[in-house]
Amino acid sequence: MIGRLIDWLNGRLGLDTFRELAEHKEVPIHRHSFWYYWGGMTLFLFGVQVATGILLLLYYRPSADEAYESVRFLMTQVSFGWLIRSIHSWSANLMIGAAFVHMFSAFLLKAYRAPREATWLSGMVLLGLALAFGFSGYLLPWNQLAFFATKVGTDIPGSVPLVGHFVLVFLRGGENITGGTLTRFYGFHVAVLPATATVILSLHLYLVQRHGMSVPPSVEDAGGRPRMMKFVPSFALRDAMGWLAALGVLALLAALFPWELGRKADPYSPAPAGIRPEWYFSWMFQTLRMLPSRILGLEGELVGVLGITLAGLGWAIVPFLDDPQGRGRRARVWTWVGIIAIVYVLVFTWLTYRDVKR
Repeated sequence: MIGRLIDWLNGRLGLDTFRELAEHKEVPIHRHSFWYYWGGMTLFLFGVQVATGILLLLYYRPSADEAYESVRFLMTQVSFGWLIRSIHSWSANLMIGAAFVHMFSAFLLKAYRAPREATWLSGMVLLGLALAFGFSGYLLPWNQLAFFATKVGTDIPGSVPLVGHFVLVFLRGGENITGGTLTRFYGFHVAVLPATATVILSLHLYLVQRHGMSVPPSVEDAGGRPRMMKFVPSFALRDAMGWLAALGVLALLAALFPWELGRKADPYSPAPAGIRPEWYFSWMFQTLRMLPSRILGLEGELVGVLGITLAGLGWAIVPFLDDPQGRGRRARVWTWVGIIAIVYVLVFTWLTYRDVKR
């Protein structure tokens, strides 16, 4: 009976294609193979986000009058509701952290070299979508800290000439943050961003499958073809062990450090002390804070926003700026650019939290 069922499904879904793919797909083994697992880790944590997000949707009500109360009801009255919300929040942070590790490792290992330029670009779009998920989801509990952090966050693009006011009104649904902003962010978070992420993620996975795992230039220069291991079961089992470890870390964080709800948002109350964005935006926030008010006759914040935007665009198109073979002087320059970027992000993130503690 099972054999007939498999044959029936195979005739309609073409399961033989996936079986042949699993049998022939191989992964290089070398001293940098550890970094291959971070893409799968990011994908796993995204799956946790989807699963827990669906459960949260069963109770959440996206309006300024009911959002906070619905989350409080979930955390206090629904069995294990606090745990699901904590796992959702912690997994969002870990997913973005894993995405950053995946991006920086791909950059330093020159994984964007031809023919993988489109793989890199699709990955950059996915990172941007992950940050957008974090930004839009932060407001949904409608608490005091999220309200004012969103106000600060939407003020920043509003400072850009010509298009800034349009972007601000588009994000907020008006001049100020209101219940309409909450509804708009809810639509982004549960409909627009998931649909877009599904399409780009499918493209990214297809490109990874088509071109395979990249081998760093340093490994290629060592001579000879690196050893290979089967994706199934060898690499897949190692991936699964990493996912189990991540699930254990998530459960530990959610149980020991449950995500707090805070006070309900009140637009007429003063902003809470020490307000700051989530950690993955804090390096940008700190950069804008440290700039002088005027730079070359322009507003310092405007110069900072334009500088960060241009740096991000340059980072995205690095496959077309670096040496095609990942070797030589130009390649070494871009390697140092990557190292400096990592140090910059870490230091400025630390400065944000140091200043808050003071």
